[in-house]
This record gives sequence, structure tokens and C-alpha cells, in this order.
Amino acid sequence: MKPLGISRSFLWFLVAGGLAFLVDAGVLTLLRDVLGVYAARAISFWLAATTTWLINRNISFAGRNASGGLVAEYLRYLGLMLGGGAVNLGVYSLLAWQLPQGPWWLMLYVAAGTVAGMAVNYLGLSRLLYRKRQAD
Repeated sequence: MKPLGISRSFLWFLVAGGLAFLVDAGVLTLLRDVLGVYAARAISFWLAATTTWLINRNISFAGRNASGGLVAEYLRYLGLMLGGGAVNLGVYSLLAWQLPQGPWWLMLYVAAGTVAGMAVNYLGLSRLLYRKRQAD
């Protein structure tokens, strides 16, 4: 039985995203004073995306292996994550540009961007990279 009609793969996708957030924020916090906010953010994003890749390929989308080798799968995965990241940043930027910029508002815009980016990432992963196998 699916809780609230949510699939197992989507629930694990959400768990992976939560863990990736912790990796992202933690690495960014540790490296920002040494590398600066932009280089630290690039590394934290890469490690967070790698975290989600490991969870998603082994748990969220288990049994739906991508075609091609492991390195090709990883690179395609990172490409899809960049797409979701661009949507996330685009939604956040559009809202912050057009609406009030108080701290609570900005948190709402981050949340809206996150939801939009996660939707793009989930659809990309489930429809493009880890497609269900067709019954023969």
C-alpha cells in the first residue's frame, strides 16, 4: 500500500534530496571560508548530487538501471541535476526580482524553486535516465 498514493521511488527520491541538502549545506559551511562561496558551492553541489545519485540508482530507482556504463550514467545524472538546478534558480530569481525581498519571503522563494527543481529532476530521472522496463 502506498502512503497517500505516493510511490516508493518518489519517497526515496525525497529522502535522497533531504540527505543531499545536509551534505550540500555542511560542505558549503566547511569550505566557504577557505575557497570562497562560489568554489565552495560548486564542490558542495557536486557532492550533494553524487549523494543523490548513489541513493537514487541503488534504492529509489533500483531495478531500473540506465543504459550505458556507470560513468556515462553518472554524467547523464549530473546533467539532469544541473537542469533541475537551473529551474530552481530561475524560479527563485524570478520571484525575488518581482516580489518583496524580506528574509521570510526569500525562504518561500527558495522553497518554490526547490519544489520546481525537484519536479524537473524526478521527471528527468524517472522518464529519461531510469525508465521502467517495458514488459516483453
